[in-house]
Amino acid sequence: MSAKLTIFYAALFAVATALILVGARTGINRYAERMIKSEMIVSAKVFDRVAAMRYAQFGDASKVLAADFGFRTAAATGDGPTIASALASLRGRLDLDQAFFIGIDGAIIGFRGAIPSQDANELQSALEDGQTRGVLRIGGKRFNAAAAAVRAPTTIGWVVFGNTLDAAEMARLAKLSSIDLAPQIVPASNLTAKQRSGGAVEQDIGGTRILVQASPIASFRADEPQMLVLQHSITRALAEYGPMLWLLLACGVVGVLAAGVGSWLLARRITRPISLLSGAALRVAKGEYVHVKVTTTDELGTLAASFNRMVDDIGERERQITHMALHDSLTGLANRVLLRQHLADTLARPVAGRQQALFCLDLDQFKNVNDTLGHPTGDALLCEIAQRLRDFAEDGFVARLGGDEFALILDDYQRPLDRIAHELIRVVAEPCIVNGHRIVPGTSLGIAIFGADGVDSVTLAKNADLALYRAKHDGHGSFRFFEAAMDAEARKRRQMELDLREAISGGQLSLMFQPLFNLAESRVSAFEALLRWNHPERGLVSPVDFIPLAEDTGLIVPIGEWVVREACRVARSWPDHVRIAVNVSPVQFRNPGLAAVILQALTESGLPPHRLELEITESLFIDNPATTLASLHSLRRLGVRVALDDFGTGYSSLSYLRAFPFDKIKIDRSFIIDLMSSDGATAIIKSITMLADALGMETTAEGVEDVGQLDILREQGCNQIQGFYFSKPVVEAEVQRLLSAGSREEMRIAS
Repeated sequence: MSAKLTIFYAALFAVATALILVGARTGINRYAERMIKSEMIVSAKVFDRVAAMRYAQFGDASKVLAADFGFRTAAATGDGPTIASALASLRGRLDLDQAFFIGIDGAIIGFRGAIPSQDANELQSALEDGQTRGVLRIGGKRFNAAAAAVRAPTTIGWVVFGNTLDAAEMARLAKLSSIDLAPQIVPASNLTAKQRSGGAVEQDIGGTRILVQASPIASFRADEPQMLVLQHSITRALAEYGPMLWLLLACGVVGVLAAGVGSWLLARRITRPISLLSGAALRVAKGEYVHVKVTTTDELGTLAASFNRMVDDIGERERQITHMALHDSLTGLANRVLLRQHLADTLARPVAGRQQALFCLDLDQFKNVNDTLGHPTGDALLCEIAQRLRDFAEDGFVARLGGDEFALILDDYQRPLDRIAHELIRVVAEPCIVNGHRIVPGTSLGIAIFGADGVDSVTLAKNADLALYRAKHDGHGSFRFFEAAMDAEARKRRQMELDLREAISGGQLSLMFQPLFNLAESRVSAFEALLRWNHPERGLVSPVDFIPLAEDTGLIVPIGEWVVREACRVARSWPDHVRIAVNVSPVQFRNPGLAAVILQALTESGLPPHRLELEITESLFIDNPATTLASLHSLRRLGVRVALDDFGTGYSSLSYLRAFPFDKIKIDRSFIIDLMSSDGATAIIKSITMLADALGMETTAEGVEDVGQLDILREQGCNQIQGFYFSKPVVEAEVQRLLSAGSREEMRIAS
């Protein structure tokens, strides 16, 4: 960067210097041209004035001589010697090159040298025309001449005085100018029109720039005008400024070098802190926290100070982010990530003589706290439990794994692990006041021992979870140590889940149908669709084994969709008075797309909605009764029937029956089994049938297996029966046979 700044500023100064040199050279050229032109004009005026003075001197002298009586007498009498003597005397006195007399007859007296007759005639003609001064060309020479007429009393001739306009005379005239001029007198015909205009004209003569200016001067011959030509070499004039331009160039070069050195020093002063900042930034990017030393108070020093503050802020934010990434935001405990790191470190450094264990626990019925008292109270309870676990663990490690699940790492150096488990359950179960509510929490524990139950963090955490699952299955407030059988059972469960997923797509699922007999009509009024799984290796798998697994994994939703569509398809071919009943799992019921699935199944099969009966259990009303009732009303609006299955075994409430008009109540088989041995069971059946009649609902008794049960149910007013006494579940192909043979069965049951 220093090199770039140095080159940039040096180049910038060089450009500025070049512009200055070009401007100076252009200005000098223009100034020189203006000066030369001005001096030429002045010199031309000086030359005119000198010529005018010379003409006046010649004129005065010629007039004096022409007016002299003796000279006029000599001219009149043709006294040549006298004329020549007078002219010679005057020539010497006035330092003239020529002084002669020309008579009207063309005779010339006193001319030094020979004069061509043509020139004499032209001179006489000019004098006769009244020309008295100007440039006179005689032979090959030019003269600055003036003439005066000699009269006696008429004109008898002319006296002419003149000086030669040779190189010496031109040199003397040139000395009158402040610049080096080369004056010449040339005929106007030798010049161009532009030159005759009187302005200065630049010409290139042999590679030399020459400025030429021509001025008209008086001439004895009107047909041969003469012009004074002044010339000056611009090239030579500008050459005089050459040393100054070279001096400027030398100064520019020195300036560029000085600017380069200064720029390099300045750039180094600027870039060195920047380089330090860049290097520090790279180290910060690698995770190091470095500061740059602040040595100045200028902008760079301010930047360095800002960088140091930024590094401090980044470090603080990273510490906060790291803490947030490894700790639970609600309780401040370590999270699952930090737990696994701590497990790995602890497993790598076992403590001799101590048995360490991972305790996994979650709160019993915590969801009820959130649902009944609200999430703020649930969060406050979690914080209370977290503090209890901190106090209990002392130097141990405590983590919150999510939701209401916690983990502790403890050892048995003071007490056995089973005793620790009992005390931990007791500590968690102590009543507490949270947001004004008295809560008695409970917990279940799963325990995995370091080394014996896992040599890595993943295995140990998994086994502790399996132990917790078994403890919750055994009942609230219990604990279980991990056993190898738990892992085998979990693997079996996982394999069954994989097989069940394949069963959905592989066509291994099928339906069987158990008839429902209407006692009043003495005929089959409905069939209940029962799901079966025919595994290619294990054969028929009991619904008791795979239905809970499907509900836990969410597979019950696609399975339930298939059951509804298949049941509607099969029932479409049955008689119009025969309905199809389908069980709806709580997980499936809570799926917001259930109504759409049912509507699509009815549309595709063409089954009338009133022939589809959905059976739900009372457990649906536990979590959110209002939402459950709203969903039931939306299903009823589709036109389907709704039955309350297993009535009496769950959290039955008359308010549910009053809030939603079920079409049917199915009495659980546990009541039917006791009919023959318990009068109380018969009373319960009577109460249920009377309640259903009062609310306009049908009743169906499940699990009827003998005629004694049938007689009691008919006597107590039950509408329908379902059980092995009438028929076991049958496949689709046997439904039509059962319907066609129903008359004999009906007679048997009716009797």
